[in-house]
Amino acid sequence: MSTAPHRAPETLTEDDLERLQALLDALPAPLEPLDVSMLDGYLCGVLLQPEAVPLAAWLPPILDSEGRPTPARVGDELLALLRRRHKELNVAIAGRQWFDPWIFELDDDADPSETVLPWVAGFAHALDAHPALMRLPEEPLLEPLAAIYLHLDPDDLEDADALLEEIDSLEPPADLEEAVEGLVSAVLMLADVSRPLKAASRPAPHGAQRRRGPPPRR
Repeated sequence: MSTAPHRAPETLTEDDLERLQALLDALPAPLEPLDVSMLDGYLCGVLLQPEAVPLAAWLPPILDSEGRPTPARVGDELLALLRRRHKELNVAIAGRQWFDPWIFELDDDADPSETVLPWVAGFAHALDAHPALMRLPEEPLLEPLAAIYLHLDPDDLEDADALLEEIDSLEPPADLEEAVEGLVSAVLMLADVSRPLKAASRPAPHGAQRRRGPPPRR
């Protein structure tokens, strides 16, 4: 008889992800909530800020991408699922550990950038809503930001000449696995800038198995 693998209490299951998407979809009009892939990139951007972002600040941009007023009270189930993913990502980023970004598998004709674009858009949304990270010295941010933003249309990166130059120096990922690995590596590199570890607390390099996110929404 096989034993189920150990799963940390905060780790969301596939059923949890589907439920989270359903709860986001059920938010009343005219709210335009993030989908779960954008949400995941957004939370990474929130957790990379040099100072902790309180719930009251990071929650509204999830509930409406256009910045409209959001409900004074959010359902307990939705809030609990969001907190769990926030905690799971925070533990991984703080410990410089691999995490599994929620990436939608698209059809076979989709290129890697197209597939990871929702996650990247969510990350960019976080940096627009919470700009403290971008106020840090530019040079150490360029390489990891370029590894994330290379998936965007260059026209979306106005007045970012140094970043565009860095992007031009990079090779596009050969496949989806390489694209996902690039996102996670870039997040952990950014954490070294905005949330530096003491030398004694740095974890040893390690490998980790990668898992894909929920199935595409229909």
